[in-house]
Amino acid sequence: MKTVLVTGGAGFIGSAVCRHLVGDLGLKVVNVDKLTYAANLASLAPIEGNPLYTFEKADICDGVALKRIFEAHRPDAVMHLAAESHVDRSITGAADFIETNITGSFRLLEAARGYRDSLPGSQADAFRYLHVSTDEVYGSLGADGLFSEETAYDPSSPYSASKAASDHLATAWHRTYGLPVVISNCSNNYGPYHFPEKLIPLVILNALEGKELPIYGTGANIRDWLYVEDHARALHTILTRGRLGEKYNVGGRNEHTNLDVVRRICETLDRLAPRDHAHADLITFVADRPGHDARYAIDATKLENELGWRAQETFETGLEKTVRWYLDNEAWWRPLREKTYGGERLGLLKA
Repeated sequence: MKTVLVTGGAGFIGSAVCRHLVGDLGLKVVNVDKLTYAANLASLAPIEGNPLYTFEKADICDGVALKRIFEAHRPDAVMHLAAESHVDRSITGAADFIETNITGSFRLLEAARGYRDSLPGSQADAFRYLHVSTDEVYGSLGADGLFSEETAYDPSSPYSASKAASDHLATAWHRTYGLPVVISNCSNNYGPYHFPEKLIPLVILNALEGKELPIYGTGANIRDWLYVEDHARALHTILTRGRLGEKYNVGGRNEHTNLDVVRRICETLDRLAPRDHAHADLITFVADRPGHDARYAIDATKLENELGWRAQETFETGLEKTVRWYLDNEAWWRPLREKTYGGERLGLLKA
């Protein structure tokens, strides 16, 4: 495998994947991204100018553009990460999620199928397609249990419902057309270059600016946290070694309530960027969002035992690295806070 087409490569997880493939593994990468609000080419600065990296601005809903890109770059594999991904935005703007996550995934599957059918036998046999998804398709857990690859889908939000639909499309294109698909479902990611609408970067930046740290409901909702660079390594492992037609759950085995996460960020900032008062003084509880799942927890045993992947970062080491990165990279996040998203509440339904 020499050339990988990555969709959504200017996003948070996608940019980590591109940096890993080019910077660590020396693979050619074609980054296909529409450059929506959450995309940021500055996240690719470490590989910008590298002859192994190419950027193509295109919408995955544009089948003509996708056909051109496949024919021009002749990839050996696809890693499909392009998606609208913020639950809060899906609550008040579901249409974009249906269009990108469902229609866009369909267009990409069809483009990949047509391209693979044009390849000679050995190249067609070697072609791979990784569909990257989320644990949110499984719905909400109670106090016990873990999501496995056999857990029934039970999505709660327009976002998770659109991702569930795209997972089913990927499976259908494998079973019906023989497209060599593998699917991954990951837990909550965190780390450098994370757009500041999500919990961890939002809390870090609000705290640095002395603003309130909003926590939905009582903060008792539990998530399994995965450092984004560990996820990037997992995705390459699944792409290259995963069994076709199979699903692999990717998790960090780091379950924490939202309140605990915010408190840990505050404690880290108290050490690294002390202020007159403890950062935890800024914590504020706000109205919960509609359809807020209680708990997610991933069983990554299949990935760990079958493919040998292990998360390298604990939540403690990963969070320390993340906070330090935001402290050291104001030039990356400041324009986003001033021009794109300033931290306002999203996802509230009108009375």
